[in-house]
Amino acid sequence: MISAATRRSILRWIHIVLAIPIAGYIYSPFSEIPQYAPPTRYIFFPLIALTGIWMWQGHRVRRIFFKQTA
Repeated sequence: MISAATRRSILRWIHIVLAIPIAGYIYSPFSEIPQYAPPTRYIFFPLIALTGIWMWQGHRVRRIFFKQTA
């Protein structure tokens, strides 16, 4: 099993790496924005949101879905 600290570190790095294309979208020249828009809207932003929510409330999700019977 992966320790909780390792799991948090992996999620944190995924979150940071996925934020790089968002920064490119924001700071790119205006003429290049249309080619960045679909992947940013439909891939990168939802994945960043999911990893952020998982880091924030993942303990509740695991408790609800992965209850262990005694």
